[in-house]
Amino acid sequence: MAMYFEKFLGKGSYGSVSLFRGERDGKTVLTALKTSEDDHAEALFREFKILSEFKGCSRIVQCYWDSVHEEMFVNYARDSEYTIAMEYAAGGSLKSFMKSFKDNKLPDYIIRKFTLMLLEGLATIHGHGYVHCDLKPDNILVFPSCVSKNGCRRTSYELKISDFGLSRRDGDNSWWPRRRYAGTPIYMSPESVSHGETGKGLDLWSLGCVVLEMYTGKKPWWHTNYDLKNLKKCYEPLIPSDLPFDAKLFLMTCFAPDPHEREDASTLLRHRFLGGDFVKITELPVNADNQRKITLEVKKYFRQKLTEIKSIRVAEVMPSRTIKA
Repeated sequence: MAMYFEKFLGKGSYGSVSLFRGERDGKTVLTALKTSEDDHAEALFREFKILSEFKGCSRIVQCYWDSVHEEMFVNYARDSEYTIAMEYAAGGSLKSFMKSFKDNKLPDYIIRKFTLMLLEGLATIHGHGYVHCDLKPDNILVFPSCVSKNGCRRTSYELKISDFGLSRRDGDNSWWPRRRYAGTPIYMSPESVSHGETGKGLDLWSLGCVVLEMYTGKKPWWHTNYDLKNLKKCYEPLIPSDLPFDAKLFLMTCFAPDPHEREDASTLLRHRFLGGDFVKITELPVNADNQRKITLEVKKYFRQKLTEIKSIRVAEVMPSRTIKA
């Protein structure tokens, strides 16, 4: 299939992305080509191999094929490019999508829907034994589509996780301390910044940062001069008091200091924030007098749930004993 350049889409750490148009069976096909020169070809090839394991996964951006193009110059020097072809997201990144809303804030119902999709993607990634390591709005793609309901046409949006250039196997800390960060510092977890730990908990912390950003329209740590020292002390980004109660609970789970207390993506899919089966809590009316009371109640409930979870885990691993009279 012949392909024709349409426009330049952007540039990342390991290469540039451009949109190409082709024709297949009389239909126009749009493809995003990600190209890297010699210096970063190995990283892009790693990404291609990882994406090849996610063929048909609905929450992971799909990769079609790869190619190498080499040119020989008069002085016998070689210049080569490595390219991978990926599906094109007409809605751009989540970051650009948010800019179409007032103050970059998404409506609550969209945030819940998008969070569910991202958790489905992370459950797939973690199920294959990988940690994405760089989950952020720039690396989340938006796919719009038109749907008909009751005779009316409306636009629906699907999210897919992209950019696996920094992804690692779960528990692979070999990058540390050769490089200081596995991903983007303000989206990273305390244990990954302090000790180079690359586990599933890193992605769940990053997910909390993305959810917080969809609500506030600002990057995490917007309320302070970001300092890695705060993160190393296990401080979490500020959670605004006017967020829905179940959203606060969800974020507090993502920002738990102990990565094991962040649960896992499959478990979080059942969180009441996403319409799951968590215990319903009576919510106090929000006003200036009881905002502090609400925050204390959230923390109290959160600690109680963690204690219950730990007790269940201990009971599961303790051998049963029979006491005879």
